[in-house]
Amino acid sequence: MKKHSLGRTGIKVTELCFGALPIGPLQANISVEEGARLIRMALEKGINFIDTAEGYKTYPHIKRALEGYSEEVIIATKSPATTYSEMEKSIQDALLSLQRPLIDIFHLHAARSTSSVFEERAGAWQCLKDYKAKGVIRAIGISTHNVGAVKRAIEIEEVDVIFPIINLLGMGITGGDLQDMIKLIGEAEKVGKGVYAMKALAGGHLINRLKEAFNFVRNIPGISSVAVGMTNLQELEVNIAIFNDEKLSPDINFDQLKPKKSLFIAGFCKGCGTCVDACPNHALSLKNGKAVVDHNLCILCGYCNPVCPEFAIRLI
Repeated sequence: MKKHSLGRTGIKVTELCFGALPIGPLQANISVEEGARLIRMALEKGINFIDTAEGYKTYPHIKRALEGYSEEVIIATKSPATTYSEMEKSIQDALLSLQRPLIDIFHLHAARSTSSVFEERAGAWQCLKDYKAKGVIRAIGISTHNVGAVKRAIEIEEVDVIFPIINLLGMGITGGDLQDMIKLIGEAEKVGKGVYAMKALAGGHLINRLKEAFNFVRNIPGISSVAVGMTNLQELEVNIAIFNDEKLSPDINFDQLKPKKSLFIAGFCKGCGTCVDACPNHALSLKNGKAVVDHNLCILCGYCNPVCPEFAIRLI
């Protein structure tokens, strides 16, 4: 599989990155053993890059997958921490949980944040800079859906890597549109930032245009890798075939590749609006005192689920 340099970090990653969100409890809730087997198969088939996050709760799956594996694996993770001490705890937890001597890439997890994120979370950002200086982290950056946050990240010298949302529908992009994001990705490349992409399939909305959707993102100048969530062997094999520019079998049933889960809000929802504030995609709103979901906007990111104080939100 093709490898690309991630900006000026010195890190080389495969063009296909294993996105670990869907195997965890926010989505498919695959067991540690099953998830580890799938990740290990991805590694053995040539993928060297895994994207996860503290909130995905998939560190155990990754740790198990890496047991006895001697080839290089690049791991990117992220934290919603706002203060220095919170981020320090996140870093130590990642090192311990993954059983790694260092973390390759550590992001501010900032899907919904705007251009002021680096000021609003100055303590957490300083912690990342300090731990990079210590050699505990190789590269630092931001994971975001927001155009303004990407623009600001380009301006900050210490930002090594940017992980933006991008897909041919422009779904999930906030603070601007698809063309804004494409332009900024090009600008990021020019100043030496590493960029890899999320949500190329717009949370499953583009499954029936799978090859077109992936190739659209792959061909954007400046993108080194595309993080793709996978939950079974068929998805893994199809995605690898596309990224290796192989011909797809005419027997592929794209309906089987569609996300099996959908967002469900229970009737005991109290309409507090916490989930609405957490959703970066404007897919949730309040109606008649209850939260409601627009499935045409929902990209199954799962960010609403853990913040609901009533446990009224499920991905089923």
